Amino acid sequence: MILLLVAIGLGAGILSGVFGIGGGIVIVPALIYLAKMPPQQAAGTSLAALVLPIGAAIGAATYYRAGHLQIKDALYIALGMAAGAYLGALLSTHLDANILRKAFAVLLVLMAVKLWLG
Repeated sequence: MILLLVAIGLGAGILSGVFGIGGGIVIVPALIYLAKMPPQQAAGTSLAALVLPIGAAIGAATYYRAGHLQIKDALYIALGMAAGAYLGALLSTHLDANILRKAFAVLLVLMAVKLWLG
């Protein structure tokens, strides 16, 4: 199980670094389907893993050195993310696991269509 979790983290880190995506978009589905976690547990575990910003800091430093980072904008986003993570966690604990799983799938499909169409 430990190697599976490390592999999930590695995959999420690579995709986060390449595409600038939040690791949760990879970690949550992987935990649900590979580690057989309920959606609420997968979301909580993903958030806890993202609390340790070592990987994100290394990736951000690389983008900063290349001139591709707006620090002030990132701080504003982080402020909104903190409030949003709190509110989202509160909401998630009151939702049925099947509804949460399907809502996440819909979000992923909508984002994929938007990216595909431009």
